[in-house]
Amino acid sequence: MARIIYVNGRYTPWAEAAVHAEDRGFQFGDAIYEVCEVRDGHMIDEARHMQRLERSLGELKIASPMSRSALARVMRETIRRNRVTNGSVYLQVSRGTRPRDFLFSYATDMTPTIVCLARSLSRSKSEAGAAVGIGVRSMPDMRWGRCDIKTVMLLPASLAKEAAKEIGAKEAWLVDADGFVTEGASSNAWIIDKNGHLITRAVGNDLLCGITRTTLIDLIRRQGLELVERPFTIAEAKAAREAFTTSATAIVMPVVRIDDVPIGNGAPGLLTSKLRGEFHSVAEVSRS
Repeated sequence: MARIIYVNGRYTPWAEAAVHAEDRGFQFGDAIYEVCEVRDGHMIDEARHMQRLERSLGELKIASPMSRSALARVMRETIRRNRVTNGSVYLQVSRGTRPRDFLFSYATDMTPTIVCLARSLSRSKSEAGAAVGIGVRSMPDMRWGRCDIKTVMLLPASLAKEAAKEIGAKEAWLVDADGFVTEGASSNAWIIDKNGHLITRAVGNDLLCGITRTTLIDLIRRQGLELVERPFTIAEAKAAREAFTTSATAIVMPVVRIDDVPIGNGAPGLLTSKLRGEFHSVAEVSRS
């Protein structure tokens, strides 16, 4: 659990950290966020996370709360104060606080709300989980049409995660109206077909351009593997040789079961495990 949380210029104890009751992030989900892996005390792929945060702010026309370097200082200090060596740092920016109103364009004096927290995660526990893989439950995709913006509107994802838990799965794969997988509730979805092609849906408004996804593509291309960016169905995924997810907190996580169907031999695939093991050889490691 985070001990110290940054809120609007102050580092406060967890029990005292709060935002205003009429913050638009609380009332309208009018906020964006980023989650960055912390490994050996350093942020992973920081530049790409900051670029995506800036894009999300721009798409929602939320004023940037401070410079990229200032945000980086806040994140580093939050990591330091929480003594996080391995784990994650979470940064959230809302449009700000005003009397409740659907309209916001007239409120030119609104100041964005900034929240940052950091939590430790056990690397050994994560590796143990990857050694056995996870189950996935397929679910209809009920989210809005701009999933490319990393907003805090996560209720559909939360409900999907709860439904996955009911059958002993760790993740949900969301399926669009045409029967194709968009992405996971908190990850991008991948399969490897019988010919060894790595298949994942191309980015668009219907899914998030995952930072771990992007960095993994760098690794795939460096190794000369075949990447295919196209939609795939749950039926195709169940028949795949391997499957996995990508996210900042789980990195490359093998999927060994979809619904009640084992993938391949029901164990993490060799190529998936190889990609996981080599991921950080191409990821950016922030040293400052």
